[in-house]
Amino acid sequence: MSKWNEVVDIVIIGSGAGSMVAALKAKRLGLSSVIIEKRFAVGGSTGFSGGVLWVPCNPLMKREGVHDDLAEARRYMDVAAPYFGPASTSERRNAYLNTGPEVIEFLLSEGLELERPAGFPDYYTTRPGASKETRSVTAKLFDINKLGEWKQRLSVYPLPAMPLRIGDMAPLLLAKRTWRGRIMALRLAARLAHQKLTGSDYRGSGAAVQGRMLKLSLDAGIDIRPETPFESFVVENDRVMGVVARRAGRELRIGAKRGVIINAGGFSHDAEMRTKYGRPISAQTSQANPGDTGEVLSAAMKLGVAVDCMDEAIWTGVSLGQDGALPPGVKRTEGGTAHFGHHWDISFPHSIVVDTLGRRFANEAGAYMEFGQRLHQRHGENGGSVPAWAIIESRHRKNYLWANHFGATPKAWIESGYMIEAGSIMELAAKTGIPGANLEETITRFNRFAETGRDEDYQRGDAAYDRFHGDPTVKPNPNLGAISKPPFFAVRMFAGDVGTVGGIVTDVDGRALREDGTVVDGLFATGNSAASPLGKSYIGAGTSVAASMIFAYRAVQAMSNMSNSSAEKTL
Repeated sequence: MSKWNEVVDIVIIGSGAGSMVAALKAKRLGLSSVIIEKRFAVGGSTGFSGGVLWVPCNPLMKREGVHDDLAEARRYMDVAAPYFGPASTSERRNAYLNTGPEVIEFLLSEGLELERPAGFPDYYTTRPGASKETRSVTAKLFDINKLGEWKQRLSVYPLPAMPLRIGDMAPLLLAKRTWRGRIMALRLAARLAHQKLTGSDYRGSGAAVQGRMLKLSLDAGIDIRPETPFESFVVENDRVMGVVARRAGRELRIGAKRGVIINAGGFSHDAEMRTKYGRPISAQTSQANPGDTGEVLSAAMKLGVAVDCMDEAIWTGVSLGQDGALPPGVKRTEGGTAHFGHHWDISFPHSIVVDTLGRRFANEAGAYMEFGQRLHQRHGENGGSVPAWAIIESRHRKNYLWANHFGATPKAWIESGYMIEAGSIMELAAKTGIPGANLEETITRFNRFAETGRDEDYQRGDAAYDRFHGDPTVKPNPNLGAISKPPFFAVRMFAGDVGTVGGIVTDVDGRALREDGTVVDGLFATGNSAASPLGKSYIGAGTSVAASMIFAYRAVQAMSNMSNSSAEKTL
């Protein structure tokens, strides 16, 4: 029998949202737990995210009198996410949908302040079962000063801090176009003034979710240990008995009477795993949490766990300069690189994205993960889509966002070669190396779509999700605007990622499974360490964060059903 420095009921590896849900649920069930986190920062990928949870039929919808239906949500899920692999089974999808509302109710009962963000329809509202109502929830703005000494340990995306709700973004980005946008800008200014006067530090999105989850966990006495990296699993008689970690330079052996939950993220920043699974991304374009280095997933794979969807990621468009240089203005911190991301930018009128042959290949305003998939698909077909080119017209630069600038183009972008400027389409083609005749033909066709309001090639602007990212003052389609008024601009586009999709195959309760379907006793997985129940698709705002919480919650429930005598015998 192993010798332990300490023994708890549940060891949780990683500190994302699912970890804190697991620890809080365990606490309420009378089970002890410890969360070990290798980084100084606590909160994992959730802290870097938009902080949204996609949960159909959630309690907030019911309280607001918004009708939803789980059967319709399941219908939509299957149509929008057609890949049924070992992890994306019918049973796991049912578990996600049936347990989601219960998890939200549990979090509300714990004191988590949630709200439904404005807008945010499902990503594919032209598909059966989709909802134009918001099935997502997020945390209310949170003053992270309430964390005290833990404030500096909160995992946050390395961008300037702003007191913005996720639902504030759509109107704010139209501040130069609509009265609603101007009002939102005034509200933001008022919030900033209030913060300056009071010394508060309100955050939205992932920082709000994880800030509030961390505060709840600390108040509940949850044992959270940052700077405690996992080293290995302890296995006896084919059962995971606990883990070996390192704390302050010393080996720490922690026994787990009921099980170990892996919620340590994916492998976006592990070059060896990216190469092994043929994923066409590089660490240079990843926006993922820097803790996504894959070592816990690799250790689990050595135990014989099955994996699925390892060639996929949650793609999102990013831009780079010549020879892969970071554009002027991109910030690098210990928390990672805050790449210029462009989902909003390329959704606005007067812009398109083409491959190196000058042809469009996707709906620029559609789901960001699908955009990346289409980019890689086209590159596989003709070898000429990486980088792609964003083609931007003068009216886009005058009215909308590109990267971190509204209606302005910094001279440094042009001087560095990051953004290429030209007085005509043929000149732009010559400067980028795109075949001029192809680019002119593509733009002529697109301009006709803008005039009629119907994108005959990729249906840009048909879905409510597209229009949510458009400009309602542009008619007849808020996402389509002609590319006809010089100057014209071009920027190199790549598919970056915000996390991986592939991981450990688990059952409905998060138990890790082998290739033959048998359970790896004592081992559970959730979050980006587990293969997604939605396979290779991203169908609504917050499916990954919600899945992390849901299957962590179910894992603890399953562990609580072990008899005390059975749990004691394991150590």
